[in-house]
Amino acid sequence: MLFPLSMEVKLGSNFSCIRLSTLLQGRRRAYLFASSPNSRDNFRKGFKTFASKKSERKRRKDSEVQQITPLTEKVKGADGEEAIVNTELPSGTASGIQVKVASRSAVLQACFFTSAALLLLGVLIRQVSHFACINGLPILDATEVKFGFEIWHIELVLALVVLISSSRYILLRAWPDFADSSEAANQQVLSSLEPLDLVLVAFLPGISEEFLFRGGLMPIFGLDWKSALASGAIFGILHLTGGRKYSYTIWATIVGFAYGLATVASSSLVIPMVSHSLNNLIGGLFWYLNSNSISEEKLK
Repeated sequence: MLFPLSMEVKLGSNFSCIRLSTLLQGRRRAYLFASSPNSRDNFRKGFKTFASKKSERKRRKDSEVQQITPLTEKVKGADGEEAIVNTELPSGTASGIQVKVASRSAVLQACFFTSAALLLLGVLIRQVSHFACINGLPILDATEVKFGFEIWHIELVLALVVLISSSRYILLRAWPDFADSSEAANQQVLSSLEPLDLVLVAFLPGISEEFLFRGGLMPIFGLDWKSALASGAIFGILHLTGGRKYSYTIWATIVGFAYGLATVASSSLVIPMVSHSLNNLIGGLFWYLNSNSISEEKLK
């Protein structure tokens, strides 16, 4: 930095003054000497105080990285007004995946159009496989899986709902990676919905996904455990979206496999459709009620 030649520098009340002009012009050499015996001690104390303050600021800055970092997201609610959703990262993390929360209209539109597309694709696969089968091509007829219903199917549906929902609850408590994936997916989709919307977003995907995977894809591979596992694996891989991790893919594969086995045992699409929809509804209601209770506790 350049200073004017006539500038004077004063180093404390106990130090003499020097003209920079004389130093820069080289007319004479000057040295700074303390005018009192205690000046050197005061200077050392001042320097130590400055160094300690600087170290304290550095420690404070480093500790801030370990604190919880709040993430905020603006969301349009049912009344059209913007709301802010707060997401807190665990202590000790400096960054994380920001979940983009969709608005209510965006979620409902995506649910409707995606479900319609899955249903149309399922219808196409079933009709093509049926046409190919009756014309002698070596392809199994997917329409062999009907929409029949018998009394004992109720027990099968209840068994699937209790088994899958209870297993999911246990995994949420015991598997942090799976809990994070579920939280990211639920927060992205369910945060802006009203309670009655949960029924819609639970049953439309449940019906359309089972119609495609267990009513279209699985039968063309054969009605056995191998085809149930194959369709379940495809079902699980396609769930690797929206902030979900591989743990969620493993879970979706197991669930799809269970729905496939139920379809093979009953030869009916009603079983996986109803079971899938009810499990979606139970999971959505559990997250919705739990998130509301946490919000109320924070307000208190």
